[in-house]
Amino acid sequence: MKRLIIYILLFFAAVAISPILIGEKGYVLVAMGDYTFESTVVAGSIMLLVIFIALLFSLKVLRGSLNLGFGTWHKITFAGRRRAQRNFNKGIASYILEDYQQAEHLLAKSAELSPCTNTAYLLAASSAEKQHLSSNIQHYLNLIIDYKTSIKDLGLDSVLVRIKLLMAQKKYTGARALIDEYHKHIGHDVRLLALEIDLCLIEQRYPSVIELLNSARKQKALSETQIITWEDQAFYQQFSAVIKAKDQNALASEWQSLPRKVKQRESVLFAYCQVLAQNNIVEPLNDILLAPLKKEASEAFLHRVRTLPLQKPDALIAVVQKHLHKNQHSAKWLSSLGHLAAAGQQWQMAEKAFSSLTNLDGEQYDQTDLTAFAQALSAQGNLLAANQLYVKILSK
Repeated sequence: MKRLIIYILLFFAAVAISPILIGEKGYVLVAMGDYTFESTVVAGSIMLLVIFIALLFSLKVLRGSLNLGFGTWHKITFAGRRRAQRNFNKGIASYILEDYQQAEHLLAKSAELSPCTNTAYLLAASSAEKQHLSSNIQHYLNLIIDYKTSIKDLGLDSVLVRIKLLMAQKKYTGARALIDEYHKHIGHDVRLLALEIDLCLIEQRYPSVIELLNSARKQKALSETQIITWEDQAFYQQFSAVIKAKDQNALASEWQSLPRKVKQRESVLFAYCQVLAQNNIVEPLNDILLAPLKKEASEAFLHRVRTLPLQKPDALIAVVQKHLHKNQHSAKWLSSLGHLAAAGQQWQMAEKAFSSLTNLDGEQYDQTDLTAFAQALSAQGNLLAANQLYVKILSK
């Protein structure tokens, strides 16, 4: 508005001064074809100025109209995105409330226009997985693959979710392709390392698992229980594969090739013992078990011994009996003797050991002891007493 006033003042000043500056009015002649326009300089200047002011005013009005038009257009254009964001938020809430059917519907509906497209599809796939809808899971994962986004933008978490979903569907080839693509992150992300170990076990790549376990033991985020579970499975399967493919000597060489520190781990040792016992390789098995048994073996060690499918445990029984001669009321040695005798089908010895165990003050036995006791009684034809023990086991 201030500019308009200034322009008007300048115009009137020019009109007032121009007759003084020039001695004559002068004229302007404009010819366009057969049409001519003639005017004085002053009148022409006034007309041009009026036209200029009119143009300024028109532009002012037009700009306001454009602002109004752009605002309306913005609302119309981005209405879909706002609706997608609402659906995304509702889908997240439904997922938290475990309404997976509604969560899948809302998240899939919002994904295309949501700023979190990848996350929406991942959560939709997870919702489908909770409903055991395999075809839907694969559909959403395919959409994620088509939606190319850098890992720098999404982070590794989205990749981990995709791998887990693929493994849950037993799509191991797809999971392997993803892990290999982001393999360099295994040394930096313990979650990817865990998935790699799980997948290698499924793929029966046991030497790779054994190698990866060295890295796993350095990770504080992984529990000792988890690592022992992996070790049990990997070493047992590796030892079994060696003896199936080759022979007993190859198995012994495989065992001897392990570092001493590794062989001292109970999970590794009992994996080896398990294979020896299953293949009735008695002497090497006794060589491994006798040394700890001669010492004050822990209850945990004895509990693992009783899980072995021993067929000729006579040498082990003799060592346990020596411990009982020193302390005939030792619960752990009575339990060990009962299980070893039952493994060797020495039913009377097993019955006597378990009977002594169950007569100790307090309940110093567990259900495994009672089950083996019942088997010993049943093997000798004492079915009534065996049934009473089974009822006792079921009632606990």
